[in-house]
Amino acid sequence: MAQIDRAEIRRAVHRRIRRKVQGSGERPRLTIYRSLNHIYAQIIDDAQGRTLAAASTTEKDLRDATGGNIEAARRVGRAIAERAIGAGINQVVFDRGGYRYHGRVKALADAAREAGLNREEARQQEAGPEEGAAADEAAAATQE
Repeated sequence: MAQIDRAEIRRAVHRRIRRKVQGSGERPRLTIYRSLNHIYAQIIDDAQGRTLAAASTTEKDLRDATGGNIEAARRVGRAIAERAIGAGINQVVFDRGGYRYHGRVKALADAAREAGLNREEARQQEAGPEEGAAADEAAAATQE
């Protein structure tokens, strides 16, 4: 029986995610790549096939002793959010790239939210599931 390595499994998971997650002009895709020593983030408009903003720990101003830790991911998350807001992007679709949502991946996403990306989603998470569900029900009632 042939063994599949972790990288191939991650690529398969990423392909499965990409079937569902699409970036558009008004809400592009924030995708990440995580290597052993660095972390990379890009904001991509899939409709045009263009990268709108990018940040990584290989850049001189984001480089530190190591780029493979949670603090480095936070720096990249803040930088990508600042660059996106500078380009006029406030809402993104997060593509975790086949990685589990914890550690560096979660730190990057949380730092991007704190810096201003997806401000509405961050507010709903802070409100908690009970208040968020009540707000959704109230919005649905006003539309009827």
